[in-house]
Amino acid sequence: MRNRRIVAASVTIGLALLCAVLPVAGKDSENFRSIKLNTDALTYAKKLISEGHVVVDRKGAWAKDRPSTELENEFIRVHGFSEYAKWHLGIDDRYAENTKGRYKFPYGDFKNVHRCGVLAAQTRAGEYRYSEIENAAAQLRALVEGTRNAAPSGE
Repeated sequence: MRNRRIVAASVTIGLALLCAVLPVAGKDSENFRSIKLNTDALTYAKKLISEGHVVVDRKGAWAKDRPSTELENEFIRVHGFSEYAKWHLGIDDRYAENTKGRYKFPYGDFKNVHRCGVLAAQTRAGEYRYSEIENAAAQLRALVEGTRNAAPSGE
């Protein structure tokens, strides 16, 4: 009889803990889904690639090629958040429009689309199941790869 009480108490406590955790997880996943594809950024990136503003670098180069915080701040000061937004494939609606936190999945250095930035965005979007952003980055990656294949031999 005593063992049954211990088991019943354990189950009750376990269910109470699960109920306490589930609403939080649901809320986090709701916030998590607040990141949407920035279609303006996708269009802008495609335009840049078609105009040859692309760096076909190696996987992993994004760590050094990604704009620094200082460069981001200077770009925003000079060009504003509407231009800054064009360099990010994701928009997080939880943040106000004129905040850096609103813009996710950068792909370039404010001059060129970087293959490594596109790869990083695609990988991260895939990890977090942002399929729209992952697919957009895959489109950009294919366009960037096309520029590599179109380059004259000797480059």
